[in-house]
Amino acid sequence: MKEISRSEVTPEHIFLNRRKFMIGAGSVAGALTLAACGINRGESSMPDSASDSAAAPAPVVSNLPETLAYPEPYASVAVDELGDDLNTFKEITNYNNYYEFDTNKQAVAKLSGDFTTTPWEIEVTGMVNKPMTFNLEDLINGFTQQERIYRLRCVEAWSMVIPWVGFPLAELLREVEPTAEAKYVAFTSVFRPDEMPGQSSPWLKWPYAEGLRVDEAMNDLALMATGMYGKPLVNQNGAPIRLILPWKYGFKSAKAIVKIELTDTMPVSTWMDSAPNEYGFYANVNPEVDHPRWSQATERRIGESGRRESLMFNGYEDEVAYLYEGMDLRENF
Repeated sequence: MKEISRSEVTPEHIFLNRRKFMIGAGSVAGALTLAACGINRGESSMPDSASDSAAAPAPVVSNLPETLAYPEPYASVAVDELGDDLNTFKEITNYNNYYEFDTNKQAVAKLSGDFTTTPWEIEVTGMVNKPMTFNLEDLINGFTQQERIYRLRCVEAWSMVIPWVGFPLAELLREVEPTAEAKYVAFTSVFRPDEMPGQSSPWLKWPYAEGLRVDEAMNDLALMATGMYGKPLVNQNGAPIRLILPWKYGFKSAKAIVKIELTDTMPVSTWMDSAPNEYGFYANVNPEVDHPRWSQATERRIGESGRRESLMFNGYEDEVAYLYEGMDLRENF
């Protein structure tokens, strides 16, 4: 009998906290029969300056073709596995770090409104046996979409709880069959300065680049997100497809991905290139390793007053700690 690796075992709380549904022609009708569950709490307060005109609720309407329609909005549970409330759709779509558009979190929703998300392709290349290019139909109809309730922890020490929809990155990588020589996975986001005004700024190197080790990418928690709250991703959240790595700081979760390359060389990410003394390759949430300019011991949950203690690996230690056994996590930050 083939031994099952740790990366292939689905943790119980993740299994119980996910919901699968097919999206696409011939499957939407069935998906609509699933019970739609809202959050059983009222709207919580928005972050500072959320009353600005730029912080108006994001549009719900998607520009996806009808054949890629999602079912009605829902979240299958109202809390994550730790009992923390989900953030509201309004909070999640109106407080966004997305420097391709602007450095003002409340301005991104407005500035990204005209960003074009269809047609879309992701090229998967490099050290693989079957290099492929996936279009949006392949990514949404070709992989079973799952709901994953994940905590998002920003390196700036704020956090959210978000009901993503997507599929494991590992499933995409298995399609292209990485070679034995492949050690890393490099991600490249779209470069469209005509639609993304922030890319005209020279203080970051564009297009946005990120990277993982292959074993990190194959971990079951690593998600390719196509939606959130049962809706397709809106532009300010990384539409039409982005990476979600809940045990790492949010900047590792590249948005609007257009290329994935398998390589034997550690990729240099955008933030490593910009400030190597502040941002390392791993960027695992670690309350014991401060950012050079602020503490990481506590965080501010959007919608709450006060602060809460940060958790090692953002609370996903049981699922990912084995990936870093024997490593000095202060040196490999």
